[in-house]
Amino acid sequence: MLKNLKLRLFKIRYQNWWLGKAPTPPYKHVVQIGDPILRSAAKPVDPSTLKRGPMIKLFNRLYYLMTVTKAAGLAAPQIGVSLRVFAIQCPDVTKFNGSPVLYERRGMEHIPFQIWVNPKMKILEYDRIDDEECCESMRGFSAEIPRFKRILLSGTDQDGIEKSWEAKDWSARIVQHEMDHLDGKFFTDSMNPKSLACVNWDAINHHRGRIYTTYMPDR
Repeated sequence: MLKNLKLRLFKIRYQNWWLGKAPTPPYKHVVQIGDPILRSAAKPVDPSTLKRGPMIKLFNRLYYLMTVTKAAGLAAPQIGVSLRVFAIQCPDVTKFNGSPVLYERRGMEHIPFQIWVNPKMKILEYDRIDDEECCESMRGFSAEIPRFKRILLSGTDQDGIEKSWEAKDWSARIVQHEMDHLDGKFFTDSMNPKSLACVNWDAINHHRGRIYTTYMPDR
């Protein structure tokens, strides 16, 4: 018994040594479902801190990860920082990794990379639209989620300049997804349970299960 305990402790110490010192947020990776930070309501940002090093580092990490993952949105809690900040973007139809028909059906539009600090959302149109969503914090899965068709978003940019935006269709969907992250909610909370699917199910069958999944950015 004592011998087995010593062996387990040795393995743990060796693993910790091999992995090195644990990184500190903001991470260069996206945390995954199960991380407690995804279930905590994020704190408001003190506007006086926007020009300080930690906040600049957060903004830079969001830009880096949005660039390499090509995600539509990413909230600060998803990289380990419990602050009310998110980034959003959407390519134009010529750079969309999908069909122009899907782009039009979803009501997608080009959204240049932008950061929202202390965002607030007001529902302008209560009609809900069901559509498929993915989440970088539950990589490899998708589900159908009902979202409001039109919303008004207000807040500031990373420089503290106030702004507002009336978003609709797909843009409104991204905003609602990221606002959920800031409130400690997850897209599985409001999904149609029967629609939850592994996006690679067909490839998994084709390759006889020999599929490698990484939670690291592409570069």
